[in-house]
Amino acid sequence: MKSKKLKIRKSIIKRFRITKNGKVLFRGSHVKHLRRKKQKSQLRAQKVPGKVNGAMKRKIKKLLGK
Repeated sequence: MKSKKLKIRKSIIKRFRITKNGKVLFRGSHVKHLRRKKQKSQLRAQKVPGKVNGAMKRKIKKLLGK
């Protein structure tokens, strides 16, 4: 009996990235639109990718087929 190919979620691929060590990173929201109104320190802080921990990290990895 053939095993089914695991379908990964395309929406999750666009929003998250997994590093070589297994960390799950995401980009912050509110960065692209209406930038001139925002403080420069806020924009710099938003450039740094955030980390996902705990149960949500396991769920995202499962949805990505890792």
